[in-house]
Amino acid sequence: MESSDDRNLVELDELSRREAWARGMGGPEKLRRRAEQGLLNARERVDCLLDAGSFRESGLLGVSSMVDADREKTPADGKVTGYGKVDGRRVAVVSNDFTVKGASSSMTNMRKIGHVKRVATERGMPIVWLGESSGARMPDNMGARGMGTLLGNDPTQYVRDRQTPWASAVLGQCFGSSAWYSCLSDFTVMRKGAVLAVASHGLASLAIGQKVEPEDLGGWQLHSEKTGMVDRVVETDEEAIEEIKTFLSYLPSHCNEAPPRIEAPDEESETLRVNRERLKRIVPESRRQGYDARKVIEAVADPDSFFEFKPKFGRVAATGLARMGGRTVGFVANNPMFKAGALDVDACEKITRFVVMCDSFNVPLILLVDTPGFIIGIEGERRKAPGKIMNFMAAIQLCTVPKLSIILRKSYGQAYLNMGGGRNSDEVAAWPSAEVSFMDPAYSVDVVTWDRNVDEKEREALRRVMERDAGVYGLAEINAVQTVLRPENTRDYLLEMLDIHTARLSKGIGRHRMAYWPTTF
Repeated sequence: MESSDDRNLVELDELSRREAWARGMGGPEKLRRRAEQGLLNARERVDCLLDAGSFRESGLLGVSSMVDADREKTPADGKVTGYGKVDGRRVAVVSNDFTVKGASSSMTNMRKIGHVKRVATERGMPIVWLGESSGARMPDNMGARGMGTLLGNDPTQYVRDRQTPWASAVLGQCFGSSAWYSCLSDFTVMRKGAVLAVASHGLASLAIGQKVEPEDLGGWQLHSEKTGMVDRVVETDEEAIEEIKTFLSYLPSHCNEAPPRIEAPDEESETLRVNRERLKRIVPESRRQGYDARKVIEAVADPDSFFEFKPKFGRVAATGLARMGGRTVGFVANNPMFKAGALDVDACEKITRFVVMCDSFNVPLILLVDTPGFIIGIEGERRKAPGKIMNFMAAIQLCTVPKLSIILRKSYGQAYLNMGGGRNSDEVAAWPSAEVSFMDPAYSVDVVTWDRNVDEKEREALRRVMERDAGVYGLAEINAVQTVLRPENTRDYLLEMLDIHTARLSKGIGRHRMAYWPTTF
């Protein structure tokens, strides 16, 4: 007769067998092939992301439930899900295991994802998506019963209400839901060689009747330079995961707390002293001479803290997270190095998305202004330029975190409002070189003489009239700017203003009026 101890041993042996099988993923041969390609597997990616020993897996013993023959072929059902810590802070993680049926979506693994997503949202943890998936599992999803069973059972599956930060890495083929979660994230990093698309290049080739290359369909150059859906591009899995850890270090764990603060640098240090002096030289006196606005950000922010978003998309503007006195801030700067800093459709979308994220997670905004306005022309109108400009404007006006605006050189027309002019910022300062008007005085002469023949003497007289009161002191005299700054005092001014404009009554928490703003539009 079998004793209870014997039964317990048998039961524990069975549990150990199932756990080992699940952790074995797609088997030694598939894992070996990945290693030879220099690719981490799903569990190595989790280990790389999380603090050592902190991972608590959820759903380890799940398997495919739609096709009986797949039960013994789907360890953990192709998705590794659970909780852990990044630099001591709790996060939820979903890591796609491509060695198990291409990490395709099925009923069980969608339940696993839904569970950790709910827990993270309700308990205030960021979610990290480590993406690599072939899309929906076949034949599970085929037919009316397959669709009715697998799809639409979670009405919040793709809701982005920005209660907690989402970060995503595109680490291989990302089709279907793996692509969707990347698009919904606040931050997305892509490894070169990966693909982000609705469906595979093979399916796309069949659909349109011509061969489609993966890179053309959804490669890193497309998404970092053309669509703007990727924030950073890296060479390896390890680098992608480090980028996510860096991103998370700037943000709070959830929308109801302020971002973390780190030790402030010594304001008397040689580095900061040199940076203050550099500000006098970075921006040329001539308003028609370009410069890289990112150098201004780097000279103003805490040393080595600027983390740029979408550096190759919408390059007429620079956006990114940084620190000021150890405090997280978001920078938006016009960049005259490209198109003289004139704002185009891509820049409007890039800035809008960044402003929405900062407002949703209580990150104060600093706007550095030097723009002749918006680029006008046929191409912009075809791409809905007026709508993009108003999206940008609406985001600035809905934003409830502190907004500090500094006009460095020029600010013309509607762009003056979009970049925080007037009451659109909580505090507006300007350098002595600032000039504000409806448009560049040189162009304004062309506008008023459009259908007339005028000699050079009359043009010069008109130009002088148009230049009247465009300088910074006209703004200061009517309190349209509250401070005129010497460039070298910019950092000190911002540090003090950030302290003054801390939202003390709400403990640094904004009203999050854009929490449901689409992540792409």
